[in-house]
Amino acid sequence: MHKIKKGDMVIALTGKDKGKQGKVLRILPTKNRAVVEGINCVKKHVKPNPQKNITGGIVTQEASIHLSNIALYNPVTKKADKVRIKVHNDGSRARVFKSNDELVDI
Repeated sequence: MHKIKKGDMVIALTGKDKGKQGKVLRILPTKNRAVVEGINCVKKHVKPNPQKNITGGIVTQEASIHLSNIALYNPVTKKADKVRIKVHNDGSRARVFKSNDELVDI
């Protein structure tokens, strides 16, 4: 079980977008990176391709950011928070915030 999943609200801890919030669009598990909405946006030059109906130009898109540079957003404390995995007696696992033991998945 991973600590950050697709659809989680996260906060950037470092970099040019420090303090910004966004939703995780996808996780790249082999590289320990995530693509977050509105964080680490870069400009990409795209060639026109008339066969695929693509117009050329400069496109702004989100680049991946390392998982160590983002943290889950805790709605109770309204801050970034660390997450731990809690194992129940029946063997099921759940993600909880370290600061107040609230469940992440509600």
